[in-house]
Amino acid sequence: MKRLFEPFEIREVILRNRLAIPPLANNRAGENGEVTDELVLHYRERSADVGLVVVEHSFIDPQGRYTTRQLGIHDDSLLDGLSRLASAIRAQGAAASIQITHAGSRGCSDVLRAPSPVVHPRGASRVPEELSVSEMKGLIELFVAAARRAERAGFDLVEIHGAHGYLLSQFLSPITNKRQDGYGGKLENRLRFPMEVVEAVKRAVGIPLMYRLGAEDGIEGGISLHDVPRIAPLLREAGVDLLDISGGLMGWEMVNERPGFFVPYAEAARRSSGLPCMVTGNIHDPALADAIVREDRADIVGVGRPFLKDPEWARKARVSLMQ
Repeated sequence: MKRLFEPFEIREVILRNRLAIPPLANNRAGENGEVTDELVLHYRERSADVGLVVVEHSFIDPQGRYTTRQLGIHDDSLLDGLSRLASAIRAQGAAASIQITHAGSRGCSDVLRAPSPVVHPRGASRVPEELSVSEMKGLIELFVAAARRAERAGFDLVEIHGAHGYLLSQFLSPITNKRQDGYGGKLENRLRFPMEVVEAVKRAVGIPLMYRLGAEDGIEGGISLHDVPRIAPLLREAGVDLLDISGGLMGWEMVNERPGFFVPYAEAARRSSGLPCMVTGNIHDPALADAIVREDRADIVGVGRPFLKDPEWARKARVSLMQ
C-alpha cells in the first residue's frame, strides 16, 4: 500500500517521500528579483523531511512581473543566487523545482500584455493590450531561457505556471481569452499557446517538467472540473511529466475551502491522462495527506500554509502517522 512517507520517482528523479512544499510567494527576493539570504534561509528551514520543494513563481520577463519583490529567473546574472537556493534545498535531502511564470494582465508593468483586451476579474482595473502572435513566439523563447537557467542552476525539475489567473491560465480561460484566431474559441485552441510553451521547454531541457494547471476558475463560465479530462491528456501529449493541480483565474481562495478541495480534480486528471499528479488545497492534517496517497487519489500531496507557520511540520507529521 502506498503511503505519504514512501519514495516516488518522476522519470530519473527519486523523491524520498510524497510530501511536497508547493510554490508559495513570500516576497523575500531583492528589488531586481535576485535571491536573498532571507529567501535561502526560508527554504533551507523547510526542506528537511519533505520529498519535493517547488520554489515560488519566478518571472521570466520584467514586463510579466507580478510584484516588486517577486523572485526572478529572467537574466543570467541571477544564476549564482538561484544555484545557491537550489543547493540549499538539495542539501536537506529534498528535490528542488522552481516555477516559471508571466503575470499577463495581473502584472505590475506600465503596459500589460494578455491574450485579449479583457480586464482580469480578480481585482484588476486596467485593460491589457492583446498579444500578437509574434509577441507570443517571443514569450515562448523567454520561457525556454528561464527553464534552461533552472537546469543550469541545479534544479531537479522545472514547473510552468498555468494557474492562478496568470498568463497561461488567462489563455486557457474563456473569460479572459476572446481571441478570434487559432489561439481562441474552443478549448483546444485556448490551450494551444500553453502547449507550445510546454513543447518548447520540453525540447530545451533534460529535467522533468511539471505543469501547474488552473483546474477551476471559480467563476461562472470559466474552466471547471468538467474540462479537466479534456485538458490533462493534451498536456501529457505536449510533454508534461507531472501535473500540479490548483485554481485558475480566481486562484485557490475563491474555491470551496473544505479540506482537500482539489482532490477530485487530481483524480480526474490522473484518470484521463495517466499522468502522476500533485494536489494541494487546505490540507493541514497529516492523516488526510496520507489518506489521499493511500487511496490512490493523487501521487504527491502539497502542504503549503502549515509550513509557513511551522518549518518542522513534516517531521511532526511523520511522528504523528507512526503513532
